[in-house]
Amino acid sequence: MQLANISSRTPHLVQALEALALQPSHELNAQSLLQELNGITVLVARKFTNEKTAEGMLDAYQLTIGCISLGISLAEIPDNNEAMLNFLLSHGAEYVFQMGFRRIKTLAELPPYTSICDLDLDPFEQQRNLKRIFVKFCRASPNDTWTGDSLYKQALTERQNNRDIIDCAKWIRQAHYAGAINEIDLDAHAVITIALIFGMAGKAPIVARFKQKDAENLIQGIREHQLDAEKGWLAWLTQIPTQHHPILLERMEQLRSTVLKKILAKSSVKQIVAEIQKHAGMEEDIDYP
Repeated sequence: MQLANISSRTPHLVQALEALALQPSHELNAQSLLQELNGITVLVARKFTNEKTAEGMLDAYQLTIGCISLGISLAEIPDNNEAMLNFLLSHGAEYVFQMGFRRIKTLAELPPYTSICDLDLDPFEQQRNLKRIFVKFCRASPNDTWTGDSLYKQALTERQNNRDIIDCAKWIRQAHYAGAINEIDLDAHAVITIALIFGMAGKAPIVARFKQKDAENLIQGIREHQLDAEKGWLAWLTQIPTQHHPILLERMEQLRSTVLKKILAKSSVKQIVAEIQKHAGMEEDIDYP
């Protein structure tokens, strides 16, 4: 029953206004809120939609509703109309809108993927990304179901995980045995996979980028010396800051059923190198003839 209520609820701002309408003397508060909402809507239209068209003003109106609702939802107050109204009246609509918008900016600053390219640092692209996120999570119609806050929380968790993966890969790059790799472009999953594949050999130099010959030598060395990859990983982890261990342990689990399985199954060196290259992405150092 609770799930059904959540999935069919209207925006939090609408719920607060419904509580206001039930109060015997609400004219002054209603007029004050209306003025604030009008002002916010105009500002949103000027910055994100178009204040000169009816369509632009409607879009801004819906973004205002959603952003204020996001601010209310994430304020950790009781989930009832009266509490939402009290919070809105005590802080003011503009302040609550700013609370919601700060959450949107926080999300926009987190990586949507586990890869980075120089375009991600372009100010124009960053502004476009902010607008996309603002529209995606804050567009809300007063009469329709709104789930922007739950979608926001889900996206925040995913992007925070992406950030942790990227931070782990950046650390590995800085510790690369042949010298730090400082390129902007980064495929974080590939860097972590490469490091773990070479980490099977145990407490050895940390590898963030490799040549095909390096992979061949690694496989032959593991087989020749009958190295235990699981023990090798445990020894290798002692060189890595503990905050990165959860990311690495999760990736190890995935590699057990791919690269490690092929090594233990005595697949040909050529097959295993091909498997490694499949996971390495752009982080492999290609030797051109």
